[in-house]
Amino acid sequence: MIYYCDSHLHSNNSFDGKPTVKEICEKAVSLGLSAVTITDHMEAPEISLKEKSEYGDMVKQIKKSVSDVENCQTFYKDNLTVLKGMELGEPMHNLELTKQALEIADFDFILASVHNLKDEQDFYFLDYSKVDVSKLINRYFSEMLDTAQNADFDSLAHLTYPFRYISERTDLDIENLIQENEKTVDEIFKALINRGKALEINTSGLFKKISSTLPNAQLLQRFKELGGEYITIGSDAHQTENIAQGFGVGIEILKECGFDYITLYKNRKPNLVKI
Repeated sequence: MIYYCDSHLHSNNSFDGKPTVKEICEKAVSLGLSAVTITDHMEAPEISLKEKSEYGDMVKQIKKSVSDVENCQTFYKDNLTVLKGMELGEPMHNLELTKQALEIADFDFILASVHNLKDEQDFYFLDYSKVDVSKLINRYFSEMLDTAQNADFDSLAHLTYPFRYISERTDLDIENLIQENEKTVDEIFKALINRGKALEINTSGLFKKISSTLPNAQLLQRFKELGGEYITIGSDAHQTENIAQGFGVGIEILKECGFDYITLYKNRKPNLVKI
């Protein structure tokens, strides 16, 4: 794994993260990674709530994350590249708060995600027996398209995020739900390609009931067919034992889809790394 960077990592500066940034770096060095990007959570619409947010004061958390990364950049400068990132959730829900989030620091990398539809709970908390899942997923991909077309970010995170939970709690046909939205997914990919943005291959799904990367190999292949070039790889680790987990499988999938590089962002500029 000497050439690989894990570009989706959460420290204890995320509400659900466990390790310190230093502990992440220690694990990365032991694995032989060349770089890590710390992407602690920033659910943009929560900024206005400050400490009243169920996630805590996310501005303070991100500022602490950036400070911890800067300290580790100095400490590990000889054997690990440590980069300042942020997982920017729901960037289209409140554009002013999103702007505030992006101005917190001089980031290397912005990873955009949609964990919940506007005024609704995270997909993790939904009771899928009480919702029309087909309509829900249609709305989700529509919001992902809006994000891909208009948000300020570098890579689009875990495109099939809701399916992590739908596959665990229902017997619905995941492939059918994707096919129902294939035109919108194509538009998402075209927006990323036209804007020079990356798509993330998130390996966390390999260790959940869905048993695939997010998105899966078929969707990654489609991104490539449409002209997609930039791919970031992330474990979405919230604990040290999950750092770079599944990267061997993920890299092989990318090779089979015709990708020759993964993308590492520094100063919000893409750098291609041969795989």
